[in-house]
Amino acid sequence: MEQDIDDLIRRRIRGLRLARGWSLDNLAARCSMSASTLSRLETGGRRIALDQLVPLARALGTTLDDLVATTDDEDVVLRPEPRHRSGVTTWLLSRERAVAGQTVAKMRFAASRTPPAPSDGLRVHPGREWFTVLSGRARLELGDRVVDVGPGQAAEFSTMVPHRISAAPGSGPLEVLSIFDRDGERAHLDD
Repeated sequence: MEQDIDDLIRRRIRGLRLARGWSLDNLAARCSMSASTLSRLETGGRRIALDQLVPLARALGTTLDDLVATTDDEDVVLRPEPRHRSGVTTWLLSRERAVAGQTVAKMRFAASRTPPAPSDGLRVHPGREWFTVLSGRARLELGDRVVDVGPGQAAEFSTMVPHRISAAPGSGPLEVLSIFDRDGERAHLDD
């Protein structure tokens, strides 16, 4: 396993260098190593040390994490566990603290025969929210407005307006794909 990771790192270093059109001398000048040391690192003639990886990653315009990341399925495939709360099931589809502080979630809202009570659950928080309807019909309440959002349609709105998403009465369950910023994640998913 350790040899596999070393080989993977060596291939990444060489691949990134070649993708930039750099010779060993070009990379050596950028990371303060000799071209012969880099050649031995890339070919396996020398063991890679942590103190060499940091300047190499910096010179190649990548992160140390990306340079040494393993290739098992866990870095690609998410296996979300459903979380249930008062008629809503949520599956987180992004890793914690994802890029740009955005969280992607699939949400299923239970079917409803009647609209929720007007004072029940309207939220206000900083930021913006976006969702697209996968199935069912969404009832989006924005202050005094009620907006119907159908399958394949999307909605984006300021979350400083009191808001709530629910299944439109009589339309069956609702499934949406949502993108939240950090404030939206705290308001909608951390309950």
